[in-house]
Amino acid sequence: MTTRQVAPSISPEQAAVEQELVDTVVASFEKAQDPRLRQLMQALTKHLHNFAREVRLTEDEWNAGIEFLTAAGHITDDKRQEFILLSDVLGLSMQTIAINNETHKNATEATVFGPFFVQDAPEIPIGGDIAGGANGQPCWVEGIVTDTSGKPLPGARIEVWEADEDGFYDVQYTNHRVAGRAHLFADQDGHYAFWGLTPTPYPIPHDGPVGKMLEAVGRSPMRASHLHFMVTADEHRTLVTHIFVQGDPYIEAGDSVFGVKSSLIKRFEQQPAGAPTPDGRELHGATWARTRFDIVLAPNPDLK
Repeated sequence: MTTRQVAPSISPEQAAVEQELVDTVVASFEKAQDPRLRQLMQALTKHLHNFAREVRLTEDEWNAGIEFLTAAGHITDDKRQEFILLSDVLGLSMQTIAINNETHKNATEATVFGPFFVQDAPEIPIGGDIAGGANGQPCWVEGIVTDTSGKPLPGARIEVWEADEDGFYDVQYTNHRVAGRAHLFADQDGHYAFWGLTPTPYPIPHDGPVGKMLEAVGRSPMRASHLHFMVTADEHRTLVTHIFVQGDPYIEAGDSVFGVKSSLIKRFEQQPAGAPTPDGRELHGATWARTRFDIVLAPNPDLK
């Protein structure tokens, strides 16, 4: 498929024909009873038509786009969401997060949700292990959950999930195991701690249409090493975020879903084999790592 390098100039008559169609389609949504739905559909129509007119979209290109979306639908199932992946690599997921999580004082920054969250992950106690037998270097993670004034938030729910050292989440395996994910609750001082795995970089699923698109445009599918969090507490805004491993080369090279924020890059301190663990856990001569992530939740704007 060839692409046009420069959009050709068009006559005023042709521009008028195209604009008339835009106006007609926009007007067709005027009777929508929901004003927000009307606004969304009319704005979407304007932007889609303006895109097509700006690049002078060919019918072959339009057909290729339809085939791409069809392929994304066919590969999507209850364990893989290709449309979220597409949104992620286009930066739309991060843009939506930025719009809906306005900066608020010192609140922890949000980042992409990703396609591998699972409801009803098992509960672990403080100091428990989320690995569930997944391969990887043990990592001790701890911190406190507070509001923006520094007041601890006892009972805050902390969901955590991550890939194993081979770069796969549990749902990507066929054995139906639950590994690398759990939830726990902060104690009366807002403190939490758990054993997980030291994050490693991995590619997003790139065996489908999104992967082919990245290859075609010369972009890497690699994600910087990270650990997912979703944190909730009464009267506070739900936080969806990651922490990233300081020194990971894909932080500099470019995270494929644009999820890295400097405030979320944390030092994962390597510990030698035999070094005492915070809770006395016996690691049988294995090396391990530790990191600290203090979480600050913004107030729920809907409660103002």
